Amino acid sequence: HQRKLKSYQVEAAFYQHYAAECDENCKVPSLLACIETGKHTTLVLEDLDFIGFTERRSESTMVEAKLAIRWLAYFHARFLGASAEDLWPIGTYWHLATRQDELLVMPASDLKQAATEIDKGLNSAKFQTLVHGDAKLANFCFHRAGGGLAAVDFQYVGKGVGVKDLAYFLGSCLNQDDLFKNEQVILHEYFLQLKNALFHYQIEVDFMQLQQEWRSLYPLVWADFYRFLLGWRPGHYKINPYMQKQTDIALASL
Repeated sequence: HQRKLKSYQVEAAFYQHYAAECDENCKVPSLLACIETGKHTTLVLEDLDFIGFTERRSESTMVEAKLAIRWLAYFHARFLGASAEDLWPIGTYWHLATRQDELLVMPASDLKQAATEIDKGLNSAKFQTLVHGDAKLANFCFHRAGGGLAAVDFQYVGKGVGVKDLAYFLGSCLNQDDLFKNEQVILHEYFLQLKNALFHYQIEVDFMQLQQEWRSLYPLVWADFYRFLLGWRPGHYKINPYMQKQTDIALASL
């Protein structure tokens, strides 16, 4: 309950202190007003439907998935190295520190044994940015004219590696066959857009080193989320052979 309350404080802080730094490449609703009365906070946000972002998706084509991948890349570039002050020190809702109950009920396995090492590998990465933290398809609003989208729901925004959002998004909208088939295309697209975004925002960074680190952490993100699902809902539909394969790669790399 306390974590949920904190998540709304984090969302308010994001809209108050970070949202204005997002441009049309990583569109979010503008904050029109923040009204605090006692223990209550009211956020008045820009109406995304009114400005054309009327379309919602329960499933996506690869073309639509690439629009969201581009949004993620620009968001991650925009906030590369950000302090995450007033946000979660570790973004996402499934990271190990907040999911000890789920870890406890996991059956014994190599993944359970490696949970702490996987978590440490992700959180000690050299290159950190702000991650959306719940970048599922349902939290993207597509423009009715095509070619653009906006994101909502920033309760779990905080520090992390960009591929956390990427892997979580892919698991929300692509089935295992599409994941296996398009993995290299997707990774190429993400890092191409990330490179373009870093240039766009004039951020100086060793891109090859960044790409190498985040590519190596991609399987660890899948393994980390798999750990959460096995303790929370082991029959969840997102558990599939692709997630298991990435977990095997992650465990072999430790």
